[in-house]
Amino acid sequence: MAYVCAYRGAELVGYVNVAWDGKTHAFVLDPTVHPSCRRHGIGTALVLAALEQARARGVTWVHVDFEPDLREFYSRCGFRLSEAGVYNVAAEA
Repeated sequence: MAYVCAYRGAELVGYVNVAWDGKTHAFVLDPTVHPSCRRHGIGTALVLAALEQARARGVTWVHVDFEPDLREFYSRCGFRLSEAGVYNVAAEA
């Protein structure tokens, strides 16, 4: 659905991908900020811009998977915890 990028001059320093089902559900994927640029609000700005892109396209739900140490970050971005199911395909191989 959208790629949201942050630049310092011509240098790409942050990125987030937003995928969607073409209707009402989107997914925040691969958010990253260059280590030298972290803790300056870039990641938050990227995620909020991604949410705005989703909103502009009529998306109702945006989902993100994250490691426990990122819970506070995503909470600050407005995400709340919810129940979900996960299936590890690799474990079945």
